[in-house]
Amino acid sequence: MTQSERKSEKMATEQKRDRTNLLALTGTAALVALAVNLAVSAFNSHKRRTKKKDLPGSSVRVNLSASEIRRLADRIIANSKVVHDRVASVPLDKVTYMNVVSPLAELEAQQSPMIQSCVFPKLVSTSDDVRKASAEAERRIDGHVLICSKREDVYRVIKAVSARGEWMSTEAKHYIQRLVRDFERNGLNLTGAKREQMQHLKAQIDELCFRYIKNLDDDGSFLLFSEAELAGLPPDFLKVLDTAENGKFKVTLRSNFVAAVLELCKVGRTRKMVAVAYGRRCGEDNLSVLKNLVQLRHKYARLLGYSNYADYVVDLRMAKTPSKVFEFLEDISINLSDLAAKELNILKDLKKKEEGDVSFGIEDLLYYAKRVEEQKFDLDFGALKQYFPFNLVLSGVFKIFQDLFGLRFEEISDAEVWHGDVRVFSVFDLSSGELLGYFYLDMYTREGKYGHTCVVALQNGALSLDGARQVAVALLISQFDKDIGGHPGLLRFSEVVNLFHEFGHVVQHICNRATFARFSGLRVDPDFVEIPAQVLENLCYERFALKLISGFHQDITKPIKDEICKSLKRWRHSFSALKLKQEIFYCLFDQIIHSADNIDVVELFKHLHPKVMLGLPVLEGTNPASCFPRTAIGYEAACYSRIWSEVFAADIFASKFRGDPSNQYVGMQFRNKVLGPGGANEPVELLSDFLGREPSIQAFVDSKAEYSF
Repeated sequence: MTQSERKSEKMATEQKRDRTNLLALTGTAALVALAVNLAVSAFNSHKRRTKKKDLPGSSVRVNLSASEIRRLADRIIANSKVVHDRVASVPLDKVTYMNVVSPLAELEAQQSPMIQSCVFPKLVSTSDDVRKASAEAERRIDGHVLICSKREDVYRVIKAVSARGEWMSTEAKHYIQRLVRDFERNGLNLTGAKREQMQHLKAQIDELCFRYIKNLDDDGSFLLFSEAELAGLPPDFLKVLDTAENGKFKVTLRSNFVAAVLELCKVGRTRKMVAVAYGRRCGEDNLSVLKNLVQLRHKYARLLGYSNYADYVVDLRMAKTPSKVFEFLEDISINLSDLAAKELNILKDLKKKEEGDVSFGIEDLLYYAKRVEEQKFDLDFGALKQYFPFNLVLSGVFKIFQDLFGLRFEEISDAEVWHGDVRVFSVFDLSSGELLGYFYLDMYTREGKYGHTCVVALQNGALSLDGARQVAVALLISQFDKDIGGHPGLLRFSEVVNLFHEFGHVVQHICNRATFARFSGLRVDPDFVEIPAQVLENLCYERFALKLISGFHQDITKPIKDEICKSLKRWRHSFSALKLKQEIFYCLFDQIIHSADNIDVVELFKHLHPKVMLGLPVLEGTNPASCFPRTAIGYEAACYSRIWSEVFAADIFASKFRGDPSNQYVGMQFRNKVLGPGGANEPVELLSDFLGREPSIQAFVDSKAEYSF
């Protein structure tokens, strides 16, 4: 037994003495008991706050005051500077792995939980002062990290180590190569003059991005409609709309309002007016910004030796080259064309039946897809919500993930937390009893809290210099509502799916066994990071999982019926080919403008849309910079990545899980071969090792056809 194993066994023994709930039950009756225990423990956890328990192995600090956050940020920056200065001082003829690379790797592993201790309070703290101090600490630490990433003296010694070819392992070699690559992507291998050019271009790009966002944020455009013109929209929607002096409703051109109108409004003229206006937001202003951004990005990439900006972006990703991205998108598009054409004809026929001989436009897609779904599927999502009490869903998710991956979750009732709603769980390997990590659940909405669902990696499970493995620590933030009595409420099915997905990230983070913090947890290839969670999201459409996580809220022994399980799976894939073709169109547009110079983006948009969308023309006057902002900011040259993840996740699920989605042997293979190595290996190698072949698009295409109308 290694030192790490002895330490983990001791931790597991200590945890057993104080455990509250052991979440490793089997059978329906046990699951019901588990749901009750979760509810009781959630209630009791509010009472047990007198003695706060430390989490063995965790360096994450919670409940820091604003002043403590500022002081900790000072220490982080000062310590980092000391280590970087020491590394930079090593003479080039005396560099070794141990005096250059090892100190940087150890610094990264040690400081990661300290940095997160400063940063995560801005997302969850109940104190405005603490949130402000946290945001300021993040800015200061990010600024320091940026300075370190441009230190030529540190780059020189790392480059010298790389040239000597001295590494302790394949993963260490990968780590050194990553360090060199990151420095060189910051221009450290260029002349001083070219570096100045890079900095100037970066400043221009940042300014244009800021202007683009500001233009959209400042846009207050709206359209006025009578109640009759908004027929089909629910009363609750109309209540939140402002009204003009003439009594008409103001529909502002924000995505949530626009989506509601396009999906629910019965009046075709209204849908078209909203879609056209939304596509023209910010007019020439943002169109000019987009054109300039693209050209500046190309210049920036070419200074670094890339032929275009797409080459620069995709080089870091699983896809590797823009040509591979184009091939991938076009293969998916071609393979889905027949099914998409069938779906489009169904929608056209329904529109003709309801509106007469009026041409079908892209603005009709969401509305008529929903109309067909209502007719084809016996699904009342309002009623379905009654079958997803939060505690029952959570207990079911826990059981599925524990059984599948050989894990054991135990709630820690007296751990220190930042709010009474927060719960903490330890995660053990079921077979060895080794403590793998912890996760915090901060699930309910409250003032000042981050408004979306996400997972934050608080501490990575990397190795320290003495060979001991750190435990991994994750935080799952969500925005579920409580009921009127302040108890956990009921979940919409979309929230259930989201919980499966995000908890997949928790397991992905905690099961990672990479040596270096740089490759640990969720720090993996951006094309790969969503694949494990997408694989696991598929589980909540399987009958066995739906039965486990559902139960009528007044009698949780009554799960949803088999017919509903079948309908949910069919509903998931309804009109998915046509909707995906639309997303492929945007991804191709994004990849084209970032792969070539002097593209007329408006003409490209007009030409490409009917080609991909089966002859449907783009709406007249649509501004490409307004209708798809991700092309301009956030996902530039990488918009394809979401589809990429979904496609290869479908391949994994269909090939390995679908026949027996609760098979622990397959789950353990996935844990050990895919989740375990994380960023230490190339993603294609991981997936090929698990699948026994290279990943394919075929399972994804087949799944769409299988559940078509």
